[in-house]
Amino acid sequence: MSSKLFKTKGIVLRTVKYGETSLIVTVYTELFGLQSYLVNGVRTATGRNRGKANLFHPAALLDLVVYHHDGGSLNRIREFQWGHLYEHIFQQVTKNAVALFIVELLAHCLKQPEENQPLFQFTEDCLLQLDQASPAVTANLSLFFALQLTHFFGVSPRIANAEEGPLYFDLVDSVITHNPPLHQNYLEGKMASNCVELLRTRQLEELEEIKMNQKMRRQLLQQLETYFVYHIQDFRPLKSLPVLSAMLQ
Repeated sequence: MSSKLFKTKGIVLRTVKYGETSLIVTVYTELFGLQSYLVNGVRTATGRNRGKANLFHPAALLDLVVYHHDGGSLNRIREFQWGHLYEHIFQQVTKNAVALFIVELLAHCLKQPEENQPLFQFTEDCLLQLDQASPAVTANLSLFFALQLTHFFGVSPRIANAEEGPLYFDLVDSVITHNPPLHQNYLEGKMASNCVELLRTRQLEELEEIKMNQKMRRQLLQQLETYFVYHIQDFRPLKSLPVLSAMLQ
């Protein structure tokens, strides 16, 4: 089956060394969704692609020219360059930890190589804004991304009603209500109300106003990982979560 050439944006999700000079790169593309590519010669000191392995760090935003054919498990990249060169994400440890969490969480949720431009644009926008974000926005962005991501996979928590009173976030039945569940897998109080605020946030600048301490952020991130385990098939534990939890203020 012949391949055609396409131009597309891509977000690098993970990279694996292949042979002595090449990489296998998992990329979330704007045109084709989740794809794996073989990139030759980027780990050598000679050749056209010499020394370019650094473009394939997880969370990198690239402009690509790719060979593509439907049904192929491994395509090739013909041309690649920075789509956007970050100012801070690859240098600042906290922002890098948030970016790695974003791409790992996305990778664990994606199951099929399906185009989803709104999801691509949402992820790209979060990474671009993270690069320039204030410390307060950076601290809450991972939680915002995780909760907003649920919309794209059809598992967004329902907010039952707008009555005043105590809130309970049922992690199993995916509902935020004023009635405590009959099981123990739920959030309550400030943690539940913060989830409502994060779900209703539309502009990242609003994250400045959501006040949490380090302990609450850590606990909420752990609980949201549990939520994804309940609602995304074959969801695996996040390797980036312990690192991120240690970094957040």
